[in-house]
Amino acid sequence: MTLPPRRRPGHDNPLSARSEDVRLATARGRSPSSQRWLARQLNDPYVVAAQAKGMRSRAAFKLAELDERFRLIAPGARVVDLGAAPGGWSQIARASGAGVVVAVDLLAMPSIDGVSFIQGDFADPATVARVLAELGKAADLVLSDMAPNTTGHAATDHMRIMALAEAALDFAVGVLAPGGGFVAKLLQGGSEQEMLRRLQRHFASVRHAKPPASRKESRELFVVAKGFRP
Repeated sequence: MTLPPRRRPGHDNPLSARSEDVRLATARGRSPSSQRWLARQLNDPYVVAAQAKGMRSRAAFKLAELDERFRLIAPGARVVDLGAAPGGWSQIARASGAGVVVAVDLLAMPSIDGVSFIQGDFADPATVARVLAELGKAADLVLSDMAPNTTGHAATDHMRIMALAEAALDFAVGVLAPGGGFVAKLLQGGSEQEMLRRLQRHFASVRHAKPPASRKESRELFVVAKGFRP
């Protein structure tokens, strides 16, 4: 699974999209936390770039940057996007030349050209069967940008996202073709070692990465595994 070393459509640097700060016209009626969140959104170059490019979320740039670095999405690849809504990662997978993209989420998601959407639980064997039917063959790449709703308690949030990542890995092991890849979001918290050992048993290469689009204050990072060994 390789791509030529070139910059692909949709992967432009969004940091050039805006240079000046935007100030709130009024703070009336907004709580301080709401004001901070809105100000951050207005001044986030990835949010601005996502809106300008028709991306459904700023998170789309995280996959674009990971793909640029690790060359994950080969032309014609069969890709599964777990926890896909609102669809930013599926958009990038499709724009990067994937031949088949199957998006899965418990939530409804508006359609995307060239993307098959399955609403359901990816851990349900019936959903797995539907995914494989849509793919036609085993997958070349399984993606997971899933994260649970945060509780504010770091240890709890870490364990919950690790459980999701482990479940995504279980899914990937069941649907990937030999040589395939897997990308999942984690939170730094100290209990990643068991998952890393599992990944190293199943994949030839396992790396951690924090793409530039991931906010500096965020504890999120991504595991990138390539060379699946059934």
